[in-house]
Amino acid sequence: MHYAPTVVHATLCVPESFTTEDIQDLIETIDDELVDMVGVTRDEFVVHVFQGRETGVFSDRDLESGANGRTGC
Repeated sequence: MHYAPTVVHATLCVPESFTTEDIQDLIETIDDELVDMVGVTRDEFVVHVFQGRETGVFSDRDLESGANGRTGC
């Protein structure tokens, strides 16, 4: 999440199995619990949603050792 003076931007990554309703419910929860906490209204909350599957988590150590970086969440 990025809090700017007049708007909050969020990036949300969800699994392929999430429905539109699941995503909307999650956005409402984020709005209720995080955005409202700093006094920003929903009109000023922009969410970018990416839906898919995890392909890996990579770090410098993994790349140096030649590991594939797959560690899960």
